[in-house]
Amino acid sequence: MSIGFAPRRLMQGVALCAVIGLGACSPIYRNHGYVPTEEDLSQVQVGKTTKDDLDRLIGRPSSSGVLEGSDWYYVGSRWKRVGWGASHEIDRQVLAVSFNKAGVVSGVERYTLKDGHVVPLTHRVTEANVKGIGLIRQLLGSVGRMDAGTLLGSSSPDN
Repeated sequence: MSIGFAPRRLMQGVALCAVIGLGACSPIYRNHGYVPTEEDLSQVQVGKTTKDDLDRLIGRPSSSGVLEGSDWYYVGSRWKRVGWGASHEIDRQVLAVSFNKAGVVSGVERYTLKDGHVVPLTHRVTEANVKGIGLIRQLLGSVGRMDAGTLLGSSSPDN
């Protein structure tokens, strides 16, 4: 073994660590959701395009309103993570398509992070009971507070 062998291995090890360290600092991007492009939206005509047409032209949305016949929402976001740090959202696009009662497009609006603030979505569930009181206890607790007229739902003609 020659004397020059050990320093060369040491330099290779340092170079390898530097490459791995620099690689860990490069940003990682993730895309979530889908928002139609302006080119796709050019086919949509307010007042003429129906829900079925929209489904064929740009696809189904990622979410829609709660009520039947409600608006459609196409949501897309871009996240960035550097190194071992937490991810943060750097871009969000929301395309809201509204319909009239006949199911024809009445408006198309695009929103970004600049138009509002981030709303975190949670998976909260309503608790089964109120203030630690079970259903049976609630029913039994109200028995003494009702009168017969309220219970039967009738009112006398004298009142």
